[in-house]
Amino acid sequence: MSFHEIRFPTTLSFGALGGPERRTEVVTLANGFEERNTPWAHSRRRYDAGLGLRSLDDVAVVIAFFEARQGQMFGFRWKDWSDHKSARPSRAITGDDQALGMGDEVRSEFQIVKNYASGTARYARPMTKLVAGTVLVSVSGEPQVEGVDYTVDVTTGLVTFNHPPDFQAVVTAGYEFDVPVRFDTDAIITSMTTFQAGEVPDVPVVEVRV
Repeated sequence: MSFHEIRFPTTLSFGALGGPERRTEVVTLANGFEERNTPWAHSRRRYDAGLGLRSLDDVAVVIAFFEARQGQMFGFRWKDWSDHKSARPSRAITGDDQALGMGDEVRSEFQIVKNYASGTARYARPMTKLVAGTVLVSVSGEPQVEGVDYTVDVTTGLVTFNHPPDFQAVVTAGYEFDVPVRFDTDAIITSMTTFQAGEVPDVPVVEVRV
């Protein structure tokens, strides 16, 4: 897939409107009961980058970024300020934040995920675009050293241990992450008059699978 490992300016994504969406197919039966199904295993996020623009200089930055991505052609990284790290927003990242799996003395690769839980229901979201320098990994509570005990690919979210973790050892991680997205339009329409009057252009952004 065509993807540029560059982040949309965070000063402009701050204040943007957006979040996760699901696709659910609902069929109402003759007796009034419903059957619900979803073709999506994972949610997809949408944002409006236009809401983060505050000046004509901001517009110029977005247009330059848009042209460099050739509209919808190339994906890029996006910081979702409401959900961008493994810990809660008010807490610091630790290596024990998110469970990745259990060791079996054979497996050496673990996909970084973020777990969303409510009651007994749980959803594990794969994290594929990590922020370099933020990843912390622990095994059964023992901090591991990057480059000595493991390596991490921040473009795929894969953690690779030099030696497979011991049997039933709990592998955990903490990190910051970006969302892989692309522009959801091939046109940005704006004018100086309307922008100065308080109307910002629509700049839709949508998550992509990588």
